[in-house]
Amino acid sequence: MTGWRLILDGKRPAAENMAMDETVMRLRPSTGLNTLRLYGWNPSAISIGYFQSLEAEVDTGECRARGVDVVRRITGGGAVYHDTVGDLTYSIVVPVDDPLVNGLDVLGSYGVLLDGLVNGLSALGMEAGFRPVNDIVVSGRKISGSAQTRRGGVILQHGTVILDVDPDLMFTLLRVPDEKVRDKMVASVKDRVTSVRHQVGHVRRDEVVAALVEGFGGSLGAELEPAGLTREEAALVPRVQRERFADPEWTGRR
Repeated sequence: MTGWRLILDGKRPAAENMAMDETVMRLRPSTGLNTLRLYGWNPSAISIGYFQSLEAEVDTGECRARGVDVVRRITGGGAVYHDTVGDLTYSIVVPVDDPLVNGLDVLGSYGVLLDGLVNGLSALGMEAGFRPVNDIVVSGRKISGSAQTRRGGVILQHGTVILDVDPDLMFTLLRVPDEKVRDKMVASVKDRVTSVRHQVGHVRRDEVVAALVEGFGGSLGAELEPAGLTREEAALVPRVQRERFADPEWTGRR
C-alpha cells in the first residue's frame, strides 16, 4: 500500500476551490504528494469548461440575482451546476508516470481513477458503473461526471457526485434558446440523470464521504492519510485565486 494525502475539505467559494485544485497540481513535483480531495461549494456555483463561452453558457444576471458563483475551470467539458447542498466534488492529483496510470491515455486513466467512485457508490447500495468517456452511471442514469487536464507531467482530475438535483433551477441559471427548448432540456435531464437521494433515499453527506474514501482507498491501493495543504501550497492558493479564478477577465475570456 502506498500513501496518498486525503484532504477532507469543507464548502468553499468557487474561485478558492479551483485555485486549490490548480495549486496542488502545480506544486505536485515539489511536494511529492499524490492527493485526493473531497469538497463542497458555498455559495452554489456554476463552473464552465476551459474552452466554453461564458456568454453562451451562463445567465450571469440570474446567477448574480440568486447569489450563485461563476468560475472557469482549467479542465475541459461542459458547464456544471454545483449546488451547495446537492453536490459533492472530488479532485485527484497524480503524476502521469505514477504506476497507477503510467502509459494510459486520458480514457484509460478515467477508467482507473473513477473506480473509486464506482466502489464507493456501490457500497451505498447502488449498481454503479463506468460509462466512457467520463461518467459514472447508476441503472443507466448519470450520477457523476468528471473532467481532466494534464500539465507539467501531472494529472488533475475532478468531478461531481450528485447528491440531489434540481433541473428546473439548473436551467434557470444556464442559457437556453427559449422556453420550449428549456422544458425539453429539463425533461431530458430528469430522464438521464439521477442522484444519491433518488437512488437510496436520505443519506447523510458524511456517510457518502466515508463511502467514497473507502472506495478510493481500495481502488488506488493506497493508505489515505488525512492532511491539509503544505505551507507552500497554502501560500500560493490566494495568488492563483486572485490572478485567475477570481478575475472577471479570466472567467469571461472566451
